[in-house]
Amino acid sequence: MEGLEHSLYIVELFNRTFGQPVARLLGLAGVKVADPLHLFPDYVVMVIIVTALLVVVFWLCTRSFALVPSRRQSVLEFIYGLFESLVADTIGPEGRPYIPVIGTVGIFIFSCNIIGLVPGLMSPTSKLNVTVGCALVVFSYYHAQGVKAQGLGYFKHFVGPIPVLAPLMIPIEIISHFSRPVSLSMRLFGNIFAEELLILIMASILPFFLPLPFMAVAIFTSIIQAFVFVLLACIYIAGAIAQEEDH
Repeated sequence: MEGLEHSLYIVELFNRTFGQPVARLLGLAGVKVADPLHLFPDYVVMVIIVTALLVVVFWLCTRSFALVPSRRQSVLEFIYGLFESLVADTIGPEGRPYIPVIGTVGIFIFSCNIIGLVPGLMSPTSKLNVTVGCALVVFSYYHAQGVKAQGLGYFKHFVGPIPVLAPLMIPIEIISHFSRPVSLSMRLFGNIFAEELLILIMASILPFFLPLPFMAVAIFTSIIQAFVFVLLACIYIAGAIAQEEDH
């Protein structure tokens, strides 16, 4: 596995360019780097690339908004409408403030899923570290919004509706909530990893032609996996801000 970790040319180029300078900065902070040419793992480089591409693309697309939308503006409005509709259906009208975070997570995950279809690149979501990071963002966010909406009373639902059942309900609720990031991360990781592995195997058997149907399916899978992740995030947020009504 060590040899596969930096097998991509773009990862090797990134490490040759930024490995030494970053290693020096870390050295000033007292952190020693054994091998600066392998400082950044493949998934970290791909996450940086995806993030940079999204920043540039959206910056270019949002520079000139107008009352009569251009083609680029129409596409952005369509994407925003999709997230707005999803949030309205799962959270309700009060869910509009959550659209920026939900939209960012969804677009980021979809971009990470789909970029692996570009020759010479990989899907960072095929690495568990990335999917766990995304799941922890959602986990932290919906708890923070629950506390923001209800104050410390948000934690009452961990006790359950009857105080005498608290010793039983608290462990169940804790396990239930911590299973959510595990489920989110493992589902996304498993699907994207299996998808990339299948395409790689098909490409090794008959390059150029045999992988094409699987790559077409991978586009659909990338959309579905991003949608499921975002949908569950919306459901978790809706549950967090509505706990007070339930009890």
